[in-house]
Amino acid sequence: MQRIRQIPRRGWPARLESIGFHFHSLDEHDVPQAVDDHTFVYWREDHAYQFSSEEVERIYAAALELNQRCLDAVEHVITKRDFARLGIAAPMGDWITQSWERDDPTLYGRFDFTLDALGTPKMFEYNADTPTSIIEASLAQWFWKQDVRPEADQFNSLHEALIERWRALRAHYRDIDLLHFACMFDSQEDVCNVEYLMDTAVQAGWSVKLIAMQDIGNDGCGQFIDLEGRVIRLMFKLYPWEWLAGSDYGGELLKDRCAWVEPPWKMILANKGILPILWELFPHHPNLLEASFDAARFVGRPHAKKPLLSREGANVTLMTPDGVIERGGDYGAEGFVYQDYMPCPRIGTAEGERFVTLGAWIVDDTPVGLCVREQASLIASNTSWFVPHYFVAE
Repeated sequence: MQRIRQIPRRGWPARLESIGFHFHSLDEHDVPQAVDDHTFVYWREDHAYQFSSEEVERIYAAALELNQRCLDAVEHVITKRDFARLGIAAPMGDWITQSWERDDPTLYGRFDFTLDALGTPKMFEYNADTPTSIIEASLAQWFWKQDVRPEADQFNSLHEALIERWRALRAHYRDIDLLHFACMFDSQEDVCNVEYLMDTAVQAGWSVKLIAMQDIGNDGCGQFIDLEGRVIRLMFKLYPWEWLAGSDYGGELLKDRCAWVEPPWKMILANKGILPILWELFPHHPNLLEASFDAARFVGRPHAKKPLLSREGANVTLMTPDGVIERGGDYGAEGFVYQDYMPCPRIGTAEGERFVTLGAWIVDDTPVGLCVREQASLIASNTSWFVPHYFVAE
């Protein structure tokens, strides 16, 4: 993996906006910043990451393997009714079990990886419920490659895989004629991600409708309703399950009158409690980092402390060999897990050190793409830069 300087495309902001990627230059407060051909805030194309085909194959193999191990872990949690360690109440656990046993289909997910000294991918966590950066990973970096590195390849069949997966969901839910999409409209990033996914669903034959999360109603009998009074029978939500479960409608969910993408059983994988459960089931797995619910296991050792439900690096603490690094936030009351410390790959640049996190996308249990994020801190966040990649044959 090499960081290679690139010449930015002339007029790149307009090129990105033409494909629906409008949040390419938001700052940490979600405020758009003025940019030009050589100024970058979130999306960057003044450099790119070059991989070898062997490195890409290694990432693919790790994602394929870990996806299966995660499904094994879901089966284990449900069979053992091990919901309490994940902070999941028994009634919600019953609903999750129903969802798993009827094989409710999933759409997508993203593994976040680091690399060890030998280049072996190690799993930081699995974004299994509401992964974003999808329009960047799918369309934006592909068109960048076509313009800038047409001779190279890219680990990226994400767009085609999403369309094919929506087509499979169309067959699964053949008696449902409208697919609702929901998110919070005050987040430009969320809206753009959802609009992109809606487009892939339309290409797969779905009729779709967009609704703000706060505009969803309920009839008191478990049936969700849109603003026009239409019953919502199937909904994609870019909204965390734990927020929905903790809302006033949490009890209505359990009446099971609506189908969801992602399905309820993904609550298990979206919970960082899956990390120590994976380690218990598959100790010393080459793609896992040691993890535990017990802080005492890591006394005197560098490690990470992560809330069960944290997002975008909130309330993560790193006990590193050089000191403690902390990020604030509103999580932690739900409990923590502890994970062996392994820093991101460190890249020296003219702007200072950069730390790199790799994201491997899963659609229908198959790895279909790679994204590269970099930041000046060891803890990744939603403002970590997105950098395109390509790979070359060895």
